[in-house]
Parts: sequence; structure tokens; C-alpha cells
Amino acid sequence: MSTSDKDLQDFMIGLCLAIASSIFIGASFILKKLGLLRYARKEAMRAGQGGYGYLKEWMWWTGMILMTSGECANFAAYAFAPATLVTPLGALSVIVSAVLSARILKEKLNILGKVGCVLCVLGSTMMVIHSPKEQEIHSVYDLMMKMKEPAFIVFGAILLIVAIVSIVYFAPKYGQKNVLVYVTICSSLGCFTVMGCKGVGTAINATIRGNNEFTNWMTYFLIGVIVVCILLQLNYLNRALDTFNTAVVTPIYYVFFTSFVITGSAILFQEFEKMPALDIVGDLCGFLVIVVGIFLLNAFKDMKISWKNLPKAAKEPEIPETDSVSNTGVTNATFADIREIEARISRNMSADCITRTISEESDSNENEYSTDKHNGSSPIHEI
Repeated sequence: MSTSDKDLQDFMIGLCLAIASSIFIGASFILKKLGLLRYARKEAMRAGQGGYGYLKEWMWWTGMILMTSGECANFAAYAFAPATLVTPLGALSVIVSAVLSARILKEKLNILGKVGCVLCVLGSTMMVIHSPKEQEIHSVYDLMMKMKEPAFIVFGAILLIVAIVSIVYFAPKYGQKNVLVYVTICSSLGCFTVMGCKGVGTAINATIRGNNEFTNWMTYFLIGVIVVCILLQLNYLNRALDTFNTAVVTPIYYVFFTSFVITGSAILFQEFEKMPALDIVGDLCGFLVIVVGIFLLNAFKDMKISWKNLPKAAKEPEIPETDSVSNTGVTNATFADIREIEARISRNMSADCITRTISEESDSNENEYSTDKHNGSSPIHEI
């Protein structure tokens, strides 16, 4: 098998692993939530209050196993497919979670959320079609050579400085006020995590094919980078989710994280070097479509928007404007709702009655009998 055929085969394997990872991770959230709900019905102390009885629920453990399997599949996908494909496809897990929540947990998915799901699928399809199919590195040695390139050294140094300055200076002062602080830390560290996963995945793939890469110190260095970055990333991501609305954190984090990964992959692995300009534009457009879909799915998920309350196709009848004063006392007004006209007539009639009564009482004679100018006697006197 030629190198091009092997790369295409690896691409298909990585694509299947990335899709399976999204399905497993998306379904795991639903199963874990079902396990927590079953536990909440049995116990007085919920998990959010410090209870750990959910560890006895088999459904929660099923979700945990699915999540672990999904993360392993995602890690393995980096060994076969380009990082510019695997990372954006993580948006599919959000779609799986949203659809299953609507079906199983009976949570409402409004029309904007459905449009967001469709856009994510379309964007993912565009990225699969236009993503690079050839691997630029096949061993850890190739990775080491590319890491010595000046462009990647500058890019890595900038990301590292941004992460350190944000952790030391910005996070203590502005972390609780601005969502971009924690998200920037997670995204910059996440970029190093993906690079490390790509390198370790390549080492595992090469080892399976007969070239043992675990005798190289670089493999263990990449494992150390992955562990440190993941721990820091989880810490600041939890802070962001605890401080700010999830509907705000999720789309911003996805955009920052994926943008950093695509940029880093383009510099380090040079995945766009041999691609035609049309494929590069198509890949970036697919990413932007996914971004719009994620935004619609998360930012407006609590709004009650459906097909029923959308604007109707037929226009309501309108009353033409009048320049003269009508007998209701309303001038120069156009009303589309008859009920509003009735309300105004009622208010005007009430005002006329009050004014008339006050004027009649003021015309009382010396015997304290009121004279009605219209009927000859006062309604009050008659009563």
C-alpha cells in the first residue's frame, strides 16, 4: 500500500473514531444525569449538596464508562486524522446531548436550537470533505524536527506567555468579572494538550506498526505536557462554568479553543501546506458554520421560540388613519386590534360620566337640590 493510500485509510479510521467519540460523550451526559435523577428520588441529600450515593447507581456508571470510552476514542483519533478535523468534530457531542435531552429528559429544544443542530451537521460535513487527507508526520522524530521550526517556536512562546500572564495576573483580578480570562487560559493550554495528544498518538501508531517510539524521551515529555495541561485546563474550566452562564461559556470556549488548535496545527503539522486554496476556504467556512450553530444552540436555548409563536403569514386588518376627531375622542390613530378600540371607548365613556357628575353637583341650588340640565332633575336627587 502506497503512502497516500495509507494516509487515506488512516483518515477514515480517525474520522470514524472522532464521530464515535462525539456519540459516546454526548450520550454519557444524558446517562449520568439520569443516574443523578434516580439517586435524587431515593436520597434526601443531592449530589450538588455533597452526597455521593450516586456512585451506587448503575446508570451513572454506564454514563461514566461511555465518557471514558469517548475520550479514549478521541485520543486515538488524533493518531490517525488531522487535528484540524478531530477538534471541530467535538461539536457533534453537543448535538447528541441536545437531541437526547429533548427525547429522553423531555427538555425543550426550541426552533433556534434545531437550526443550530442542522448547521453543526452541515459545517462538520464541509470540514470532512475539505480537510487534509495526508499526514505530515509519521514518527516522533518528524514531530521533533517540525517543533524546531521558528514559526512554531514563536507561536508556542506566545501561547505560553498568554497562559502564564493570565494565570498570574489577570485571573486573580478579573477572572470573576470577565469570562474571557478563564476561557483564554483553557484554550491556550488546550492547544498544547491537542499537540501532545497528536504526538503521543503518532508514537502509539508507529509502535503498533513496528517502530517502537517509547524508547524516545520525547514521547514521555509529551505525556507530561498532556497531564499538566489537562489538570490546569479542567481547573479553570470549572471556575468559568461555576462563575458564568454555561450558555455563554460553551460557545466562546469552543471558538477560542478550536481557533487556537487549527492555527497551531497549521503551523506545526503544516496540514494546509499541500491543500488547494478551495479546500482551505471550504474547511474554514465549515468551521464558521459550526461556530454559528453552536452559538444558536447554546445562547438561545432558554427562549420559548417555536413554530407556533413565529410571525403569521397573513397580515392583520388595519384601520386607516383619520384626521378628524371621532365620536370616541381618538384622533390620528391607526389600530390593528379591535380590542384596543373597545378599551379606549370604555375609558372615554367612564371619563365622560365622571366629568358630567362633577359639573352637575357644582350646579346645586340653595336647597342643596341638584338640577339636571338634560332631564330637569338630578339623578342623585331622584335616588
